[in-house]
Amino acid sequence: MIIAAGVAVLLVVAVGAGLTIGPVQISLTEFSRILAGWVGVGAVVDGPAASVVTAIRLPRVVLGLLIGAVLGVAGASLQGLFRNPLADPGLIGISAGAALAAVAVLVLGERFLPATLLAHALPLAAFAGGLIATLLIYRISVRDGHPVVATMLLAGIAVNAFAGAATGFLTFLATDQQIRDLTFWSLGSLGGATWCKLAIGAPMLLLAIFVLPLAARPLNALLLGEAEAGHLGFDTVRTKFLVILCCALGVGAAVALAGIIGFVGLVIPHLVRMMAGPDHRFLLPVSAALGSALLVGADLAARCLVAPAELPIGVLTAAIGAPFFLWLLVRSRGGAGL
Repeated sequence: MIIAAGVAVLLVVAVGAGLTIGPVQISLTEFSRILAGWVGVGAVVDGPAASVVTAIRLPRVVLGLLIGAVLGVAGASLQGLFRNPLADPGLIGISAGAALAAVAVLVLGERFLPATLLAHALPLAAFAGGLIATLLIYRISVRDGHPVVATMLLAGIAVNAFAGAATGFLTFLATDQQIRDLTFWSLGSLGGATWCKLAIGAPMLLLAIFVLPLAARPLNALLLGEAEAGHLGFDTVRTKFLVILCCALGVGAAVALAGIIGFVGLVIPHLVRMMAGPDHRFLLPVSAALGSALLVGADLAARCLVAPAELPIGVLTAAIGAPFFLWLLVRSRGGAGL
């Protein structure tokens, strides 16, 4: 409970800072008045500060909360499903598959789809790409009904390489403006957050956030092994399908809305597991909350470190996650095992 309370406080602090700190400084009192007027429970506040809060910062923070939660809970779920601490949406190809499908829509969509369908096609294509990549990797890694971790990771590397090559070819076909957009999008950013985009992608993100924790008990049983989980009465096939589908759905929508944001799904579950143990009934919801806090905080840093310019948020998460990944590898040599 102490850990959960600490994560909740951290999340509240991150959200408050994300909404009030920036080139336009807004006090908590002013923010409260703006928000009250915006939702209709107070006098409407006009002016630049109100526009900054309601049109820029609020959708950006909400998007950061949703994507951080999805990446955190998806990473924890995949690590439990594959029984491997290196299983992560980026490392095993989900993000790359979703990115390839999204890039295909961005580059080729104008030629084959009407403008009214493009906004809806992007998250759906990213979901489909992430799902196909996940199913392919899982199918390749299964031997005698059990996923082989080494095969899974190698298959993820292969899928990442193929998706990268295909994305490079589509980039070659893109116009100069599309190339510029793709470059910034591929580094990850919450800067394009709008209420319209949230309306399209939020249902997929919320579905993954709330459904994946329902698999906590069967994921706990899978820690003992797939056969043992079956003997305990859990439907392992249904659990695999649920986790894979929800991870592909949530990560695909996240990639479509904000580009590739790496290492959140790897780092966050490990931090929670080190503090509170491997019980997925606690691990999954707390990973979602801590992922939200980390991403909102990283987005705040991305906006402020080089102001008035903005760092891609994927650069910051990689700068945090890559050393942590290397630490895991060094730790495994000491007997912890991966």
